[in-house]
Amino acid sequence: VNSDEKPVHEVILSGYYMGKYEVRQSEWEAVMDSNPSSDKSDDLPVERVSWEDCHEFIRRLNTLTGLNFKLPTEAQWEYAARGGKKSRGFLYAGSNSPETVAWYTDNSQGRTHAVGQKVPNELGLYDMSGNVYEWCEDWSGGYSVTPQRDPLGATSGSHRVRRGGGWGTVARYCRVSYRGRDMPGSRDYYLGFRLVC
Repeated sequence: VNSDEKPVHEVILSGYYMGKYEVRQSEWEAVMDSNPSSDKSDDLPVERVSWEDCHEFIRRLNTLTGLNFKLPTEAQWEYAARGGKKSRGFLYAGSNSPETVAWYTDNSQGRTHAVGQKVPNELGLYDMSGNVYEWCEDWSGGYSVTPQRDPLGATSGSHRVRRGGGWGTVARYCRVSYRGRDMPGSRDYYLGFRLVC
């Protein structure tokens, strides 16, 4: 990545870049020399990756690139999914209609789909609703009762946050407000991720 240019696959948000797409299988394979996904194709989001697997990918990617990739915090993920300062208050990332922006039970044919096939949200980010759930950095816990700026979430716990819904979920789980969680070692068919830098 040329440091003088914004990468075309990322969108800048308040001091960080958010991946325009979920991490694809071709990207995972280039770094990890393997592919754990059920359905295999270069442009499908990688899935069946645990939170711990994501951190190993990030460690290797950072070593290869010299950059500082991370999982988004839950607050970063939700801010981006809602459209940041361009938000129009949609229920899903980019629309009030899940059909427009998400692969979910009603339209997915029971599988993941290539990234970027649905309408992006206000920031040009694709698939933040549906396709695969996306791991976040945070432990799962309650929200603070006081207003906070870019909160980091719970300091400990047994589950990590996942957001966005997936191809095997009903529409309400694809809403930008829906919060999910899984054990950090879970490697289910619906779990993928997106990077920030």
